[in-house]
Amino acid sequence: MTTTTHTTHLTKTGERTHAIHAGLPHPTAGEPALPGPVFAAHYTVPGEPAASPYTYGRDGNPTWTLLEAALGELELPGEAVETILFSSGMAACSGVLFSQLGAGEAVVLPDDGYHGLSLLAERLAAFGVEVRRAPTAGDAQLELLDGARLLWIESPSNPGLDVCDIRRLTEAAHAAGALVAVDNSLATPLGQRPLELGADFSVSSGSKQLTGHADLLLGHVSCRSPELAAAVRTWRKAAGAIPGPMEAWLGHRSLATLVPRLTQQSANALALAEFLAGRPEVTGVRHPGLPGDPAHELARTQMRRFGCVVSFELPDRAHAERFLAALNRVEEATSFGGVRSTAERRARWGGGAVPEGFIRFSAGAEDTADLLADVHQALDTAATGARP
Repeated sequence: MTTTTHTTHLTKTGERTHAIHAGLPHPTAGEPALPGPVFAAHYTVPGEPAASPYTYGRDGNPTWTLLEAALGELELPGEAVETILFSSGMAACSGVLFSQLGAGEAVVLPDDGYHGLSLLAERLAAFGVEVRRAPTAGDAQLELLDGARLLWIESPSNPGLDVCDIRRLTEAAHAAGALVAVDNSLATPLGQRPLELGADFSVSSGSKQLTGHADLLLGHVSCRSPELAAAVRTWRKAAGAIPGPMEAWLGHRSLATLVPRLTQQSANALALAEFLAGRPEVTGVRHPGLPGDPAHELARTQMRRFGCVVSFELPDRAHAERFLAALNRVEEATSFGGVRSTAERRARWGGGAVPEGFIRFSAGAEDTADLLADVHQALDTAATGARP
């Protein structure tokens, strides 16, 4: 089995150059810069297995190794980082939670985070883990740390975009004897570095901005500790939550365009938030980069980019559905982070967590003027009460 521990040598380069070259092997004459995907269920293993870097397809794959090295470089440049690649963001979340928690222990989760976290909370409770929950804003999780084994942070939260002080929470959790994991899917390592802020685990869905084309499911966990990484890796092997080599290769290829994608998407999200704030029928506009947003001052102390997601409310369900139907260049779809803008009425998934007119909007990489023009005309159409 191959363990991916990587220290980058690109710390003095710009982040665009860094992302383009991250994880690539040393150039070899006649070979591609990024080797193609390795398809193998098993490898030739003469003699003792310990002498072979790869033995079986569920343990490791050379294509995973390159992407894990690249992601480690982005998560914490210049330091040794272990990264474990997973088949999806949910698999990555599961890998941390189920490898670190056992019956009789307690975990602190946000109660306003990604809705899939509730599915994991149900399974944890069924296995005898005490689940405590508090909102992201105001560092409310601080009050629940006593006796906890693990603190799970999601900042910015999805879909409400609240922010907490990751360094403060991490220091308090460690003082209380708890580990800390941060779901960094909304920010990416180029927007926020949880390991740099003291967290034990940085967890991300690679299905979102990291790969950016809305055509892959991937996830990863990065951490400094070899012992913690070994436990997560063992869980991946036991659960079989492994990525396909083609997905891993495509994910690595996509990192080369990460910086220009993030730059344009972040600019579009801020421009959209500023535009929406001036519309009388739109309320509750949230984006961490928006001056005046309740999370802005804290976000700017720990984030380098504020992400592609904007949330806001329209008067009711019917108004929201008219708006979505009137959009021409924005897909009505769930998830976020793709180069094409998407939006959805989040309450359609049920649960009562958000109002019926709540919109989660993921800004793509289109020209800003074109995106704003489309949103403008859709809002105007929706306000007339007529469907397009």
